[in-house]
Amino acid sequence: MVEEVKVRIGDTTLRDGEQTAGVVFSAREKIAIARHLDAMGVHELECGIPAMGEEERASIRALVDLGLSARLITWNRAVIPDIEASLACGVEAVDISLSVSDIMIEHKINKTREWVKEQLKRALDFAKAKGLYVCVGGEDASRADGDFLIELLSIARAHGADRFRFCDTLGVLEPFGMYEKVARLTAAVPELEIEVHTHNDLGLATANALAGVRGGARCISTTVNGLGERAGNAALEEVVMALKVACGIDVGIDTRRFRGVSRLVGRASNREVPAWKAVVGEKVFAHESGLHADGVLKDPRNYEVFAPEEVGLTRHIVAGKHSGTNGIVESYRQIGIPISREEAQELMEKVRSTAQRIKGPLAPRDLLKLHEGRAVSLAA
Repeated sequence: MVEEVKVRIGDTTLRDGEQTAGVVFSAREKIAIARHLDAMGVHELECGIPAMGEEERASIRALVDLGLSARLITWNRAVIPDIEASLACGVEAVDISLSVSDIMIEHKINKTREWVKEQLKRALDFAKAKGLYVCVGGEDASRADGDFLIELLSIARAHGADRFRFCDTLGVLEPFGMYEKVARLTAAVPELEIEVHTHNDLGLATANALAGVRGGARCISTTVNGLGERAGNAALEEVVMALKVACGIDVGIDTRRFRGVSRLVGRASNREVPAWKAVVGEKVFAHESGLHADGVLKDPRNYEVFAPEEVGLTRHIVAGKHSGTNGIVESYRQIGIPISREEAQELMEKVRSTAQRIKGPLAPRDLLKLHEGRAVSLAA
């Protein structure tokens, strides 16, 4: 049964994803990615940083002109010139970001907590006076003092903020810590929606995003393929499928389009999608082991938590070192050669020895060669 929790997905592939070292999207690629994400039903697209310059602003205006259903939001420092640059692009929503941990306040921006509070008020008042939807981004919130965060959320709410972005900027949290921190904030300032923005430095971005939802967050920031600074962000495809399968929360996104958008972003970023990438890798529905292949062929639910078609993929039965009879029968069926179980039994040793020799699965040509060799042997 689907849980009655409404979670919105905000995707930042076009902003934080492009901040991956060495990644640059062309204007045409940005439009293609935005259209694909919008068609899937992603709720919000963080589409760039207007303060970077006219070329960036032109690409954002091109996205605004598409008339997408998704809300377009830009990233800004919490300073008025940045917000003015966003207004010039025609967007109706902004993220205004401030460093909120003591280490960054003291050693990055060389300011004080009092300065942060006053700057938040100035920037937020200006943005709200312009009629903008405002998300207050708390950079390094995961390392910030809890009482100070509550104070900032209270100020943000009092000055009209619509949302607070809790950023695990360095990816230092684990799920229990994320849950506790977000739960404390939602309990202290329940009127202000919380978004979680997680990084994958410890391989916990998706888990931490889900923990944030358990703590009361109602918006998750993601990127396609987990693209992003350093080890990347929470992957859109992982978050959406984990919410659906593990948490019983359907966010209303057309998951059948995942493969398409994953390959699109992989090409545009020059970051090939690994074959074993969770949810969208080409081989995540590949089965070789005799027991597993047999179980999947009898009923896919034995070894697949969701059907490959749900994410735009297909199932593969692989012939290799660990193949069993049914797997070999299916491998030959996949290349258009029907064989009996008896024939598969006879071919099994050769399949396994060939896999051992080539250190991998058998390609169709390998299977064909073995089958032809068996036929010659029988004829002789």
